[in-house]
Amino acid sequence: MKKIIVNGTVVLKDGLLNENILINNDLIEGFTTDIPEGYAVIDAKGAYVAPGFIDVHTHGRNAFDTMNGTYEAIDTISVNCMKTGVTSFLPTTMTQSIEQTRTAIQNCADYMGHENGAKVAGVHMEGPFIEIKKKGAQPGEYVLAPSIEKYEEMVNGNDHAIALITVAPEIEGAAELIHYLRNKHVTVSMGHTGANYVQAKAGFREGVNHATHTYNAMNGFTHREPGAVGAIFDSDDVYAELILDGIHVHYASANILIREKGIGKVVLITDSMEASGLPDGKYQLGGQDVYVKNGEARLIDGTLAGSVLKMNTAVRNAHHHLHLPIYEAVRLASYNAAMSIDRHEIGEIAPMKKADLIFINDNIDILAVMINGEEKNIA
Repeated sequence: MKKIIVNGTVVLKDGLLNENILINNDLIEGFTTDIPEGYAVIDAKGAYVAPGFIDVHTHGRNAFDTMNGTYEAIDTISVNCMKTGVTSFLPTTMTQSIEQTRTAIQNCADYMGHENGAKVAGVHMEGPFIEIKKKGAQPGEYVLAPSIEKYEEMVNGNDHAIALITVAPEIEGAAELIHYLRNKHVTVSMGHTGANYVQAKAGFREGVNHATHTYNAMNGFTHREPGAVGAIFDSDDVYAELILDGIHVHYASANILIREKGIGKVVLITDSMEASGLPDGKYQLGGQDVYVKNGEARLIDGTLAGSVLKMNTAVRNAHHHLHLPIYEAVRLASYNAAMSIDRHEIGEIAPMKKADLIFINDNIDILAVMINGEEKNIA
């Protein structure tokens, strides 16, 4: 079906456009200043029309977690991600047993193509091949040394469903696994890592080109040892995830990251857990009790355990707290995210891209959502 969106301000990756958007079935056709015959008219009513957000790191929300491994869980996450402006996401696994991880991946693979909300663009495996001393809220008893055999055991033939994996590149065996994964077109991210500057740079040379929740669970920058953070600053090809909730990373540090990386290499994520979208209280993450109070999710020992962040809130924070123009704030959660996982068909309003669109105001409230050219119910 042919549609045209009128009376909106189009958010491009590098600016704003005051034209109408032509849509043909699930694809964007282009732009026009008139209204051709044969197109159903959608009135944006003065809203910004932006590419849908893409969350490449989210464990769950609204009382469900990717590791639940059930249809109800992944469907609930999909629908509730959509209500925050996310049109594609990577359900993210925790460091858990091989059996639990295999079940969660199989569940996500089975759900792909049958979504009732945001599309599953693949799975993000956060672990288990991480440095135990930097495990954060990952359960230490399930941490494994990097192994192609163990990876294959968890994935169980669903290689097509794996988009991203977090690995500590300094651990013995990581280089071989990284080469194997890159040959399968899986994006490899450095995270939960004890790597120093030299080790992190070596990982980047091996094929790592992404950093998991930058600043968190990695060695920070100092003047004598630049650390993993310094290596991220110093590597033009590496995409840097950022949890922009004002809790995980100070806004000044977020601004420094954007200045060092450039606007094109920072990716907003939520790292949300099952408490996102729910009141303060006691929840679960990876079989561990998590206590949410005043928007902070922590283990009993005070360790941050994911977040309760919504993606439109992260974009709002970029626009209002970092003072980025709206098109740059949106880019951090759309185009950059898509490029970081090599999904070139999404993340941008441009001809031949998927018609995954959101209608927002200056406060980044989600007014309407369109996925594959179809208007969705976000009530």
